[in-house]
Amino acid sequence: MESLNPCASSPAQPLTAAHTPAVTPIAFVRAIARAYEQRKLSPHRALAQAQIAPQLLDDDHARITAWQMEQVSAAAMQELDDEALGWFSRRLPWGSYGMLARASISAPHLGVALARWCRHHGLLTEDIALHLSSQAATTTLSITEARDLGPLREFCLVSMLRNVLGLSCWLVDSRIPLQSAQFAFAAPTHAQAYGVLFRTPVTFSAAQTAITFDDRYLTLPLRRDEAALRQMLQHALPLTVLQYRRDRLLVQRVRQLLGTAQAGQGGHAATALPLHSAETLAHLLHVSPRTLHRQLKEEGATLQGLKDEVRQSRAKDLLHRTDRPIKQVAEAAGFVNEKSFIRAFRGWTGHSPAEFRRQARAAA
Repeated sequence: MESLNPCASSPAQPLTAAHTPAVTPIAFVRAIARAYEQRKLSPHRALAQAQIAPQLLDDDHARITAWQMEQVSAAAMQELDDEALGWFSRRLPWGSYGMLARASISAPHLGVALARWCRHHGLLTEDIALHLSSQAATTTLSITEARDLGPLREFCLVSMLRNVLGLSCWLVDSRIPLQSAQFAFAAPTHAQAYGVLFRTPVTFSAAQTAITFDDRYLTLPLRRDEAALRQMLQHALPLTVLQYRRDRLLVQRVRQLLGTAQAGQGGHAATALPLHSAETLAHLLHVSPRTLHRQLKEEGATLQGLKDEVRQSRAKDLLHRTDRPIKQVAEAAGFVNEKSFIRAFRGWTGHSPAEFRRQARAAA
């Protein structure tokens, strides 16, 4: 597969030497050089193609661009005829990961596609196993190591997680923000780069190597077909570099945060309202307030509209299930006073809260 490169880390734009920041650790290039050494070959041609000076391999603090990582990886995969770049006890010939992608693209939704990918990866190698599990609304993609991966261990584990995440985003045409990333090795000297690679809190020396994300992404339908796959395989290396603007679950995630914040504050509007601000929500979603508003607009929603939905749902539920006075319902729904609540509620439903309560109970 022309192929899923994990370690480049630029924004979504054409990959050129002049336009991408140098943030990829030289340690990953050093790992590629070791793969050459294992085969008693020289990496000099690949390094030259990527415009990487050989002496940089001895500088722990050196960084390269996404374009350079793409170039050196592509050259190495072809010269070594190994898409795993020396990670495993046997080579993965050119096209191996393309085969896995083709086996997954006919899936009805991402959950099935990822399950297939994890299962079929075991046919390529027994050195590692990929596991997909969900619990408490969170999906975990983890890696079990069946043998000592040696000096290429870090590069292998980082690559596998970045590959699967990048392919998943491409399959559903959506950003899939991670909730966490953890690695079963000590923090390397370039640990700071992991924040760019995974854009989530990272834990080292963990019990297992894994990433977690909201399990609702598993239900998203695949938006790519065989024609799109063939085109992608021609230039797949930048796949994990792209930072997708669209998050197809953003509206649901904002609605959930608004509802959780309101319910979690015990119904006290004075403390609940700060959690409804664009700044706080954007921080929790790891985007800027401007990006939050823009992406909601792209999904046909507004933050104020979602706030009203959550407040309306909360108010209706309390009016229907409890005997709380209207003033307390107003506070629990996030209103500063009863008068503004009654005015808003009449605008939502055409009835006052008291009328709604009577009608709801009469219907029951």
